[in-house]
Amino acid sequence: MTFQIRSVRPEDHDQWSTLWNAYLVFYEAELPAEVTEATWQRINTDDGGILCLVAEDESGKLLGMTQFLFHLTSWSTKPRCYLHDLFTVPESRGQGVAKALIKAVEATAAKEGACEVYWMTQEFNDTARKLYDKVATKSPFIEYVI
Repeated sequence: MTFQIRSVRPEDHDQWSTLWNAYLVFYEAELPAEVTEATWQRINTDDGGILCLVAEDESGKLLGMTQFLFHLTSWSTKPRCYLHDLFTVPESRGQGVAKALIKAVEATAAKEGACEVYWMTQEFNDTARKLYDKVATKSPFIEYVI
């Protein structure tokens, strides 16, 4: 499978929306339309705080996307990079798309001087976890939410 990783562009809206909605379905999540629109606006605004990379095949079809952000931390003078969302279309899984997206985030984080890239996934996401175990170290932390 041949593809390239690039920054999302405004003209990608419809394809991004399809990926985003499939991602939400995968995680059995529902968000109000205004949250999806706000996310798209943040991605496409220089100071929106969220960055988005996509994997595109030679025909222009988006195969996957990742959204990430940088934030300060009390444990370093450098920012941390949080890989917030990662999704690939089912037919591209196992083809290196997700790994390439992660590596592109890692390269962006290095360029920005981040001290680390981190992310979370759900325990049941076995397919993704097999990849994550190859490209990163599993943290011993447990997430709590209020």
